[in-house]
Amino acid sequence: MFAQLFRTKAVEHHKDSGLKRCLSAFDLALLGIGCAIGTGIFVLTGIAAATYSGPAVVISFVLAGLAAGFAGFAYAELAASVGGSGSAYGYTYVAFGEFFAWVIAWILLLEYGVGAAAVANGWSGYFINTLANFHITIPEIWTKAPSQGGIINLPAFGIIWLLTLVLISGVKQSSTVNNLMVAIKLGTIAIFLAIAIGHINTDNWQPFTPFGWFSAHSDGSNTGILAGASLVFFAYFGFDAVSTAADEARNPQRDLPIGLIVALSFCTLIYILVSGVLTGVVHYTDLNVSSPVAYALSRLGYSWSSTLVATGVIAGLLTVLLVLLYGLTRILYAMSRDGLIPAFFSKVNPERQTPTRLILLCGSVISVVAGFFPLGTLAETVNIGTLASFVMVCFGVMVLRIRQPNLPRPFKNPWNPLIPVLGILSCGALMAFLPAETWHRFLIWVGIGVVVYFAYSMHHSKLKSA
Repeated sequence: MFAQLFRTKAVEHHKDSGLKRCLSAFDLALLGIGCAIGTGIFVLTGIAAATYSGPAVVISFVLAGLAAGFAGFAYAELAASVGGSGSAYGYTYVAFGEFFAWVIAWILLLEYGVGAAAVANGWSGYFINTLANFHITIPEIWTKAPSQGGIINLPAFGIIWLLTLVLISGVKQSSTVNNLMVAIKLGTIAIFLAIAIGHINTDNWQPFTPFGWFSAHSDGSNTGILAGASLVFFAYFGFDAVSTAADEARNPQRDLPIGLIVALSFCTLIYILVSGVLTGVVHYTDLNVSSPVAYALSRLGYSWSSTLVATGVIAGLLTVLLVLLYGLTRILYAMSRDGLIPAFFSKVNPERQTPTRLILLCGSVISVVAGFFPLGTLAETVNIGTLASFVMVCFGVMVLRIRQPNLPRPFKNPWNPLIPVLGILSCGALMAFLPAETWHRFLIWVGIGVVVYFAYSMHHSKLKSA
């Protein structure tokens, strides 16, 4: 049985997945930008500045961006050389074997599934507030979960189903919707920067590091630049969804690395600009609000700011949701093809060339979670899952360089093994700065996944009969 746990997959570059190859490098970059620029830009910047880093939140974003960047180079090499729609799951399967691949897949399901449900809840809140601006109200029983005194969070439930139908229609149609929504939210950010940059008061940047680099408190909370970096890392969550599009990219060996690196670089620049301008316009102590960008614009006298920001947030969260749902279905699709979950779900609709059954399953489950459960702090577990998958991808680059030195690598990590080692150290450090309760939830989830593997997946793996 021990040997079964570490059986590895061969690299299969030219295997026909049945999915439609239609995404360009531009589409892939916008896929990453669509997922990575969401709640982080409109919410996390203010919270991190007010309670963790002060004006040095810029440094927090730089540190988080560096950690994501090191992992991004690792993803780019493995996406080009290993490929497949399974992202970190597929790379781990080739480098470390089936058991570790399953654990990473289980973590990715948490990352994408819980992330999507949490974002749907956030989108619902902004949607309801925007309707209220136009004097349209929805009864509270249709906007709250049963535990909050309602019947269902209908907007959260409905938006998941709307995007599920978009995904079923085809990947190119989904990409077109994503590109349009990305253009809207980037336009919103551009307007904010154009207005606010002329109102920067450098006195607001003093003191620059009010919380220092890191402080651990007796109640389990952390503050400081490093703790802030662990929080704002959520802003980079999802850029790795680009790698789940390998089976639908026109030229995955060339376009995936371009999409990953462009998306990550662009998002890092945007976060640095917005956080720097935001703390320059409003003192960091006043930014612990639900919509700091709208708050900053209203302080400058722009009364229409809430409508502008609401438009950007609604469009922004739509793209995050769309990409998360897309990434989740493609990871599960890869697992189904490998036999780790029932083969029923890897059937592709011949007309639309999408895994329709799997998309419907994901839409059904996530819409129920989003509509009937307030997720609260469970969403924080998304960060640790993302960081864990990044660490494994960085390890995978080094292992495959040793085990398969002659594997074709259209994109190669510069200065190997320095970049993946830095990725392991930086992502590992950010994991260490997360609260203990986040670790507890994470370990419980992994434990459940291990039970599922030994109960079902190990016995149905296609490698067992190979």
